[in-house]
Amino acid sequence: MQPIFESKSSNRSMGLNRLISAFLAIGLVLYSGKACARSDDKHDYKHALRLSFYFLEAQRSGYLPTNQRVKWRSDSALTDGYEQEVDLVGGYYDAGDNVKFQLPMAFTVTILSWSVIEYAAQLSKLHQLRHALDAIKWGTDYFIKAHSSSDVLWVEVGDGYSDHQCWQRPEDMTTSRKAYKVDTQNPGSEVAAETAAAMAAASIVFQQVDRQYSATLLFRAKQLFRFADAHRGSYSDSVPIARRFYGSGPSKYEDELLWAAFWLFWATDDQFYLHYAVKNARTLGGTEWAVTEFGWDMKFAGVQVLASKVLLERREGNNSSVLQAYKNKAEHLMCSCLNRSGVISHRRTPGGLLWFQSWNNLQFVTSASFLLVVYGDLLARANQKLICGGTVIPTSEIEKFVKSQVDYILGTNPMNMSYMVGFGSKYPRFVHHRGASIISLKKDNRSVGCFEGYKVWYRSMQPDPNQLTGAIVGGPFMNDSYVDRRDNWDGGEACTYNNAFIVGLLARVEKK
Repeated sequence: MQPIFESKSSNRSMGLNRLISAFLAIGLVLYSGKACARSDDKHDYKHALRLSFYFLEAQRSGYLPTNQRVKWRSDSALTDGYEQEVDLVGGYYDAGDNVKFQLPMAFTVTILSWSVIEYAAQLSKLHQLRHALDAIKWGTDYFIKAHSSSDVLWVEVGDGYSDHQCWQRPEDMTTSRKAYKVDTQNPGSEVAAETAAAMAAASIVFQQVDRQYSATLLFRAKQLFRFADAHRGSYSDSVPIARRFYGSGPSKYEDELLWAAFWLFWATDDQFYLHYAVKNARTLGGTEWAVTEFGWDMKFAGVQVLASKVLLERREGNNSSVLQAYKNKAEHLMCSCLNRSGVISHRRTPGGLLWFQSWNNLQFVTSASFLLVVYGDLLARANQKLICGGTVIPTSEIEKFVKSQVDYILGTNPMNMSYMVGFGSKYPRFVHHRGASIISLKKDNRSVGCFEGYKVWYRSMQPDPNQLTGAIVGGPFMNDSYVDRRDNWDGGEACTYNNAFIVGLLARVEKK
């Protein structure tokens, strides 16, 4: 999978690589022998949960609501879709840029919905359920617009190439806002199926809140799933401009088709969708892939947990053998993360953080931790145990490990630094984010030009004038050190799906 990065600025990229190498070398000296903060440090999970929704508000595109709490933001991208004669105003910017990418946006909404489905009672107790519902609906309202007809889905507004040439706040950007779609002639099964999954999962969330809205989402989810399955093809081929930024990886669209089928089964209780996931388990790879990560591109681990849920809740019917095969694969990720015998284990930093890759490592830390705790809860309710290499793993061990990852993110680490902006006393203040790094339009209404933004604001040695409260940035280097610089997009950029996972995690760990 390809990261979001300032790809057109090769001279700055080379300079950053040299800078990072130097800091890594220093970090190895400074931090290799430094003890981690106490593992019993107490963090205010409730406060962190509350902050996590602020970042999602900061990522809103379109007309901002009257109850908007992030006051430095203003309305933006109000003509999206105008050239194509479709209303595409709204939705979310994915990260530190100003493009609306449908694939990660839909995935964000799916995970937010899953978090609510699993932990609604706790979110309600902590007075955050309404913010969770608002965050989901901000996405699904846009998806309804983007699904302009049964076999048409608009999947991108703007493009990463022109956007990454400029450093401008979303309120006065001058880059292209061209919209791109998939249809029967130009299929995009990954993005159509992911949007179907998001709408199906959200329909469950709104079932008891707004039945009419829930029914609308479910109707469109079914349409999009039929479209994705009947007209199979990769959206990376149909919309090649998205390929470098959110292109589909080796799993192509197979995982998304299974992912959507399981979400539709849970939303409808219709055996058609369960039979689809069982019938296509091998051909689409659900029982063949033993994966060690879960994210916006690779969904198999999530698929396998949803399949396990069917089995553990005794709704398998005559499909137990196939669902057991799904469950076996789900446990590969669990045992790998827990570093238990019999399974190739994930690497960890010296401070104990799971390590997957240099760019936005925390997206995979939060996703793996979320799957672990959800799966642990499923096992506990079914009075079953996780078994790794013949060893029985108590649920308490899963909970302890997940808490260690959450605590690391919130400041229990060798840097004694929170990787959630605004949480604690020490956190990133030079986030790789256009809107946060440029003075708010409300304080200075002069337009910031494309290159002026790079010259004046991107290169500024002053902290962000607008705090990107609640954002989970990409995280530290593999040696636990961190460079708080705006040109550190590997570790200093925040993405919506990072926060989608942290919502469920914080609600769960606060429960204990």
